[in-house]
Amino acid sequence: MQTLEGQGSFVHAGPFANIAHGNSSIMADLLAIRFSDYLVTEAGFGSDMGMEKFFDIKCRASGLVPDAVVLVATVRALKSHGGGPAVVPGKPLPACYREENVELLKAGISNLAAHLGIVSRFGVPAVVAINAFPTDTQAEWELLREAALKAGAADAVITQHWEKGGEGAADLARAVEKAVQGPGNFKRKQAFALLYPDNMGLSEKIETIARDIYGADGVDYSPNVREELGRLEDAGFGALPICM
Repeated sequence: MQTLEGQGSFVHAGPFANIAHGNSSIMADLLAIRFSDYLVTEAGFGSDMGMEKFFDIKCRASGLVPDAVVLVATVRALKSHGGGPAVVPGKPLPACYREENVELLKAGISNLAAHLGIVSRFGVPAVVAINAFPTDTQAEWELLREAALKAGAADAVITQHWEKGGEGAADLARAVEKAVQGPGNFKRKQAFALLYPDNMGLSEKIETIARDIYGADGVDYSPNVREELGRLEDAGFGALPICM
């Protein structure tokens, strides 16, 4: 396909992490890499749902190693994570989302920090794209950017691509290029590590994802689930990655 601005794009399979692994196909990525210096591919949902599957399923199968991760964040969503009222379709947006509320944003920043922590587990530099809304304020953007850098992001950049197209994402593109070409990136690519090895047991893989990505203290299995996992391993499926 071609975008409205003339860039090529490959649409093959779907980046929705509530459906299977939530990524476009390996075939599409391999084709796209042949046609451009940079490939941007989406792993649907956050670092816990989409990115983990992208790394542990898709990268494992393709052998491709990502140069950088772009983590998209909004002031509005982080206010919601900070305890803001529910956004109800068909009803007016609560005032705290339409007006400056730095304290509510501060309360939700830990969510962004947690996602950046997940990215760091894989050894890949992260750039935060602050998806700007007209109701955001400069003070909120500055707080979000400072928090992202403090949490380990290589950079955090205001983006307005939804409004201005490619021009609105130019600063983000430059930040990603800098992160990719920065000193030590070759060593970082060598240090890229999947969350678990192929030869780890299925239950151990599930527990690793639950602890290291979801923040759980463990996993409780019912007897029939343990029995089913045992059957899968006996049938030769134990070396496969986990999709959940």
